[in-house]
Amino acid sequence: MDFTLNDEQRLLQESAERYLAKEYPFAVRRRLLATDLGFNRETWKAFADLGWLGIGIPEEFGGIGGSGVETAVLMEAFGAVLVGEPYLATCVLGVGVVRLASSPVQKKVLLPKVATGDLLLAFAFAEPGSRYELSRVATRARKNGSGFVLDGRKAVVFDAAAADTFIVAARTAGGVADSDGITLFLVEADAKGLTRRDYPTVDGRRASEVTLKGVAVDADAIVGAVDSGLPVIEWVIDHAIAAVTAEAVGIMSALNRQTLEYLKTRRQFGRPLANFQVLQHRMVDMFAACELSKSMAYMAAVRAGDRDADSRAKAVSAAKVQIGKAGRFVGQQAVQLHGGMGMTDELPVGHYFKRLTMIDTLFGDVDFHLRRFAGG
Repeated sequence: MDFTLNDEQRLLQESAERYLAKEYPFAVRRRLLATDLGFNRETWKAFADLGWLGIGIPEEFGGIGGSGVETAVLMEAFGAVLVGEPYLATCVLGVGVVRLASSPVQKKVLLPKVATGDLLLAFAFAEPGSRYELSRVATRARKNGSGFVLDGRKAVVFDAAAADTFIVAARTAGGVADSDGITLFLVEADAKGLTRRDYPTVDGRRASEVTLKGVAVDADAIVGAVDSGLPVIEWVIDHAIAAVTAEAVGIMSALNRQTLEYLKTRRQFGRPLANFQVLQHRMVDMFAACELSKSMAYMAAVRAGDRDADSRAKAVSAAKVQIGKAGRFVGQQAVQLHGGMGMTDELPVGHYFKRLTMIDTLFGDVDFHLRRFAGG
């Protein structure tokens, strides 16, 4: 398969890399990590002005369209500088649900605000103890007149502290692990009965545990068909996996560049470390792992739009397995080749490795996706 980018995709890639290199140095990211939200709303608005928040949103709703490949191009650029803005939560997960399942009225209300940076979304699909099983939903939505009342807990809701609107998966029928009976709801962040416990994740991002106690929603808060939310969740999570695999490629590429630069400047026994053949072999192995991962990531980006769920799942899971293994290898090698400096908070290397570790477990680890690929 030809993974050559077209002219518009190359322009997006070049403009993103140029902007982020200038406006998002590592010092800026470290400063943002110390804030409550972990990102800068002015930067988010700048992303909107550049059109990045409109990728994947149809033009009729204020976006610029595009496919999973455009998202992958942008996520790869984000990974190279460890962008902490809530793009995954809002523009991949949130917009993915709205685009796939919401009514025309909901699209008209929500999507233009996302494209302009005025609306942040959070997708509350996972629950304590659910691991990676998307059908395991214990949160209940009981009928109340023409609307519903939601009760339950949601785990690891990314960027919930900044969100204006939540998309919540709740069970309207069936048992806790049944495939049918899951419905998606729009819930405002300030809804009565919704509370959060916010915390930083290991990679410095933000997530929350969300509790819903008697949260009342109207019928127009339902996204998609009642009891039929699981296929939507699965498709959106596959899109998200393709996006984070591309982000991981950007991270590994950055680690390779920084490690090679270090080996060229650090001297031992009167010679640059890069002159030692054994270290050259390790750098070649790191480069090969990254290049193979890039091919797999872009294959996943292309296949993420497949309506055939089995074909989509195999491509996405294959990429996730490769990224998980390669990310650990490249990250470990980069830290070791930097020596003691690789373990310091002041050097970007450790921060990159933490994000790769998070991506490895995000939406399913290597073991989970090996079983999924095999149909187990």
